[in-house]
Amino acid sequence: MIDTLLFDLDNTLLDFDKAEAHALTKALDDARISVTDEMLGRYNKINLTQWKLLEQGKMTRDEVKIRRFKLLFQEFHIKVSPEKVASNYQIYLGQGHYFIEGAQEVLEQLSKKYRIYVVTNGTLSVQIGRLKSSGIKKYLQGVFISEEIGYNKPSVEYFEKCFAQIPHLKKENTVIIGDSLSSDIQGGKNAGIKTIWFHRPQDQTDDPKPRPDYEIQSLKSLLDMLE
Repeated sequence: MIDTLLFDLDNTLLDFDKAEAHALTKALDDARISVTDEMLGRYNKINLTQWKLLEQGKMTRDEVKIRRFKLLFQEFHIKVSPEKVASNYQIYLGQGHYFIEGAQEVLEQLSKKYRIYVVTNGTLSVQIGRLKSSGIKKYLQGVFISEEIGYNKPSVEYFEKCFAQIPHLKKENTVIIGDSLSSDIQGGKNAGIKTIWFHRPQDQTDDPKPRPDYEIQSLKSLLDMLE
């Protein structure tokens, strides 16, 4: 019987794509750079690639923070300090939040019956700010941010560190819910727990790899699924 839920944060409970576009626009505006939809789209793709390298242990978090802007500026021939823009971007990213549809309601309902923890690879300062502004910590028993843990999802070490801090945890009673196949679903498989892949319709694929135990396109689906 499931009693412990591990939720990813970005694009699972909070809409990271909206927050990213808002923070990036403000940081680039500060540097007097005209922002286009093309630029926002390219940053999103460049950023995802850098985070995949972090998951694979091929890049450090500090390298990710700067390299994504260096690559973007090279591509668009922008001659400003990537370090300065990166710093402002981090500040703006941690100042607000946007909920994934149904997130607050689902957390409120599930918290009455399950122990809920957040497991995230996001930057410490950013995630602390977003968790505070969102007000969802009242539904949580704990938050595990990889920068504090010392390991990143999907590594076994990350989950072992988390499990050691969850009282009376049983893997067979634990499930992870997240949007990333490479981070959340692979991480859950590495850790030996059940996995639920949450994805928006545009992210649907006929052959997800790794294959999750279950998949949903709406957080509200969890209310019936977990029954």
